[in-house]
Amino acid sequence: MEITTPTSDALGRYLSLNTAQLRITASNIANIDTPGYTTQGLDFEQELTKQIQNLPGATISNPQFRPVDGLVGRPDGNNVSMDREGLQIAKAQMQFKLGVLLMKNEFSLVSSAIHASDGK
Repeated sequence: MEITTPTSDALGRYLSLNTAQLRITASNIANIDTPGYTTQGLDFEQELTKQIQNLPGATISNPQFRPVDGLVGRPDGNNVSMDREGLQIAKAQMQFKLGVLLMKNEFSLVSSAIHASDGK
């Protein structure tokens, strides 16, 4: 038996999107010495809105990664910045911790509701 709520579904999508952000950041770091590599990123807020709007019974869609504008390229054409990627990791870690905390709270509320109905 699966017990979900609209909030837990939305938080699940939030955490999945956060994981995708970490994956693309790791890919950027892995390609820091690849000539011609262009930093990829995603608009987290826009992608989250798209994921939440598709909530009722829809499958999670793949986020759209795009080249990041405004970065300084090196002579070999690569524009990966370790400073930017380090900040992306820190931001993603905070977002993930928040998502897990909110998910824990949601499951606690569901558990309380279940136990309250058992007492009647």
